[in-house]
Amino acid sequence: MDLVELRKRRKALHWSKILPYLPYVFQSGVAVLLLILMIAFSAWYTRFLQHIPEGLPIGWIMLLLLGPAVIYSGFRTYIHPADSVFLLPQEASMSKYFRPAFWSGILYKLLGTYFILLVLWPLYQRSDGIRHPFWFWLIVLLLLKLAGAYGAWQELKIASHRARTGFHLLRWSVLLLLLAAWIWQPAWKSLLFLILVMVNYVLALRFPMKHRVPWENLIAAEKASAAKNMLVLGWFVDVPAEGQGVSPRRWLDWIGKRISWSREGAYRYLLTKTLVRGELLGIGARLTILGAILVGWCGRTWLGLGLYLFFVFLIGAQLSVLRHAHRDSSAALYYPLPSGARKKEAADLGSRTLAGAAVMMWLPLLPQGDGPLIYLGGSLAAGLILVYAMRSNWNRKWREEEED
Repeated sequence: MDLVELRKRRKALHWSKILPYLPYVFQSGVAVLLLILMIAFSAWYTRFLQHIPEGLPIGWIMLLLLGPAVIYSGFRTYIHPADSVFLLPQEASMSKYFRPAFWSGILYKLLGTYFILLVLWPLYQRSDGIRHPFWFWLIVLLLLKLAGAYGAWQELKIASHRARTGFHLLRWSVLLLLLAAWIWQPAWKSLLFLILVMVNYVLALRFPMKHRVPWENLIAAEKASAAKNMLVLGWFVDVPAEGQGVSPRRWLDWIGKRISWSREGAYRYLLTKTLVRGELLGIGARLTILGAILVGWCGRTWLGLGLYLFFVFLIGAQLSVLRHAHRDSSAALYYPLPSGARKKEAADLGSRTLAGAAVMMWLPLLPQGDGPLIYLGGSLAAGLILVYAMRSNWNRKWREEEED
């Protein structure tokens, strides 16, 4: 069996499922919106570079933006559940299959990291601390990305879940430490420190027990990646439901227990548990935290208001996927759900969650004394009006879908 050709066929099959939906994505206006946002950001960033505030922590900004880009690693292997049986005889030769996945996973994410560096470079040139040459930055980011990708791949092979979690935290700590050393220390010191730490990190990865091919971990990671792709496409068009990862999150069990045990609350309970235990909650929480940080940093300014409304819209686009939850489940055919319960409960839960996120992103503005006080009430009102507008749009769109 030609394993390289097998991966090429599977990759082509995957993209054959994605490409037909892309015209709908562009027809939705997302391309125009992104272009407008890029123009607005370019104009703001140019003006910001001309009037950089004194004491701006440029080093911390570099660490905050480049750190996750360097550390994050993901690999598309296109492994199927049946492969753990039918490809098991080829286990000794599977490196031919995985090698393209490893290097392509590094290449595309490295290009994204370099793009972030290019955007930050004019700001970095105006910093008062140590400044390294641009080509030094390219080499160091390449080394860090290689180390991060190698560590992430080895983590997939580790047999123990507890050890895998520990090495995941170790990878984040090591790479953030090395990037921080490069930002704030002279080149020769940081390069020497980088080489010593990376050698010890690679040696440490040899100690845990590993599988030759971690079939179960690769299958779970591939399912999660495919589900995320469909989750993004689901913002714009109806797509087939894909299995998503489930997180217990027992500390949020009380949310479901507050729902009345009745026919009217049956689908509300199911949808609430889906949100609490699914990936959608993690995505929304990360966007809320990032939005709160940026809004608090910009303060009571028009830029802060624009970012605030943008993140409310972005989280709302994520939550609109609740409409498709359990849509393909056969259980909905024989459960005695009230008429219109799916649409109503999805809109109610999505709008309540979005309103909570809007309030949380607004809170960082309270302790700031600069700016007009009317800005506080006006920004919160604008956010809640946007929430109501998105709920109304959901109801109208879903009603039209049902009529069709």
